[in-house]
Amino acid sequence: MMKKNRVDSLKTIAVRHFLLFTMLLMGQGLLSKVVAQTLPGNPLNIPFGDPYILFDADSSKYYMFGTGGTPNGFVVYSSNDLKDWVHSGVAYSNVQEKAWGIKDFWAPEVYKWGDKYYMFYSAHWKDNPNNELENYKIGVAVSDKPTGPFEDFTGAPLFDPGYPIIDANVFIGDNGKMYLYYSRCCYKHPVESEIAQWAKDKGMYKEIEESWVYGVELKSDLSGVVGKPKLLLRPPVKMNDKQAEWESRSVTSGEINRRWTEGSYLFKHNDTYYMMYSANHFAGENYAVGYATSKSPLGPFKKSTTNPILQKNTSNGGDVTGTGHNSLLFAADGKIYCVYHARTSKTGNQRLVFIDPLEITKEGQLKIHGPSTSN
Repeated sequence: MMKKNRVDSLKTIAVRHFLLFTMLLMGQGLLSKVVAQTLPGNPLNIPFGDPYILFDADSSKYYMFGTGGTPNGFVVYSSNDLKDWVHSGVAYSNVQEKAWGIKDFWAPEVYKWGDKYYMFYSAHWKDNPNNELENYKIGVAVSDKPTGPFEDFTGAPLFDPGYPIIDANVFIGDNGKMYLYYSRCCYKHPVESEIAQWAKDKGMYKEIEESWVYGVELKSDLSGVVGKPKLLLRPPVKMNDKQAEWESRSVTSGEINRRWTEGSYLFKHNDTYYMMYSANHFAGENYAVGYATSKSPLGPFKKSTTNPILQKNTSNGGDVTGTGHNSLLFAADGKIYCVYHARTSKTGNQRLVFIDPLEITKEGQLKIHGPSTSN
C-alpha cells in the first residue's frame, strides 16, 4: 500500500507541475537568481567530470553534482553566488539496501519536482550474467534535500534497452510529457562507415565502435519508459560530411578505435529544440561540444554547420584541452552559462569544472565564449 501511495503521489505531482517545470527547468531555462556578475575564474577548484548545477529556490543556493569525489557514489558542492563553493558531503552512495550499481558511477543530474529531488545517473549494473565489461544502465534516486542522501527509487535500473547506456538528461515538453535522453555506449557496437574503412585501410584499426544518442518518453511515475527509444544523433557515415573531421579526431589521431556521441543536453528556445552533445574520447585532448536542432523533442535533429562550438584552444595559444560533457545554467536576467569539464597544462589529467557564457544569436546559433582561463 505504501508503494502504491508513493506512486500515486508522484503522478499527482507530475500532473500539477509538468507545465511549470517545462518553463522553468528546460523549456525556457532554469530561472535562477543569477544576475550580471563577474564569474569565478576558470578552472574552478572542483575535481568533477560531467558537471551539473541545480539552483534551489527554497534554499537560494546552487548545488553542483558531477562524476568523481567519492567511491561508488556522488558528492555535492554548494554555493550562494557561483564563486565560492563548499564541499557539502556525499549526496549518493551505493551502500544502501536498494543499490543496483556496483561501480563506475557517472554523470548525475538532479531535478526538483514538487517537494522531492530526483537524481538520474549511470552505473555498472550488478545483474551481469555474461560478465560484460560495460554493463551500464541508468537509475533514479530520490531525496528530500538537494544534498541527499539520495535513495534508489526502485532498486533496479530505470529500464534495459538491451545494450549499455550512460549520460541521462531529462526534458519536459510543452505537452507535459517527460523525455529521457541517453547515450548508447561504444562497447560491442562496431559500425561501418567511410571513416571506419579509412582506418582499416591505413592499418590503424580493424573496426570502429560508436556511441549514439537516443531519446524516449518516460512514464510519469518514473517506473520505466513508454515505447521504444528513438535514434537521434550518431557520428557521420561519410568522409565529406561537415561534421566528420571534428567528430572523428580520436580515430584519425590514432588515439582509440571509438567515436562518441554522448553527454547530450536538451533545451528549448523560442520554437526550436537544441541538443548539445560531446564527441571524441572524454580522456583525450580532442573532446569537444557541438549541437543540433529540431522542431520536436524527439527529432529529427540537424547538426549545426558551426560545430564544434567548444574545443581545445591550444592551437590558438591557450592551454585548455578535453572540453566537454556540458550542461547549462539559465539566469533570470537572460544570461546563459555553459558548465563543462576540461583540463589545462597546469592541472594535468584531472578534470575540473569550467563556466563560460553561452550566447544565442539572432539567427539562432549557439556560441560559447570559451574556453576561458583566469587561474
